[in-house]
Amino acid sequence: MAADNGLSISPPSTREAWGLLMEQLGIQTVHIAERDTQVSNKPKEPGEFVNTWSIDGFYGEGCQPAELGWGSHEKHFPPDARRHDYGSDAAIYLERPGCTTRVRSWTPLEGPYQGFLITHGEAISIADYFTVKEENHVRHRVTCHYAYHPCDAAVSSIHEVNGKLGERQKQTRLMMDEITAGMDELGVLLMGNTKGVYWYGSRLTIDQARALCPHNSATSLQVTVSVLAGTIWVIDHPEQGIVEPEEIDFKRILEITSPYLGEVVGVWGDWSPLQGRNRLFKEDLDLTDPWQFKNIRVV
Repeated sequence: MAADNGLSISPPSTREAWGLLMEQLGIQTVHIAERDTQVSNKPKEPGEFVNTWSIDGFYGEGCQPAELGWGSHEKHFPPDARRHDYGSDAAIYLERPGCTTRVRSWTPLEGPYQGFLITHGEAISIADYFTVKEENHVRHRVTCHYAYHPCDAAVSSIHEVNGKLGERQKQTRLMMDEITAGMDELGVLLMGNTKGVYWYGSRLTIDQARALCPHNSATSLQVTVSVLAGTIWVIDHPEQGIVEPEEIDFKRILEITSPYLGEVVGVWGDWSPLQGRNRLFKEDLDLTDPWQFKNIRVV
């Protein structure tokens, strides 16, 4: 992004330098923007939870309060939001589960979509890691959260869970061999730069995943290869102690994972959460800043 903006700088080597680059590029919001389009030849049945990865994991994360890193540019504190009483104060949480909280986002192949604000650790660690401070004052921090659109069968499953007030179906099915087509488009969407939004990530199809590592879906391979890379890094750094993902060598991690991630690309886009709004009815928007959370959240 720096190169495309005409900035002739070396890749940062410190946490402080990364934060300054984020500020210099004008990044205000970061989404873990993911669209899973995998489909199977066995439709979801009533009373069944279907997903392309851990049903227990997705259900558990979805039922937790929606957490998000809270940026310094935000002007509208959500009425249902609360602050944690411990930690770095880089994040907030909503008094509602992530599986009922939707946000607007974008990926290059899917285009605009609505995803779930599912709790994930990187929403807090990214916001915290890239914080720029002056003495004890936060000068720049990004809003960061998941914008996850699972496979359509999982969306139907979550819809059914929400209708039962959070009660999970007794019957579950992990989609694997019955998947016939689709991909997982998983990456980060950086918003706020004057050139537009920038998405960087993995496009892995089910056929590619099976060819690379049998008995996997696109989703499971993207997850497990990251675990593999983390394990190798731990073996190589046995005295390092507990660290956040942002604190380790991303080049080494990509070196290990890239052969398993299909097409790894960076794509510019002109999307904003204000596009097409007020078309059907008048909405409560902040037209002065597209990247306000109130414009991104679906209410």
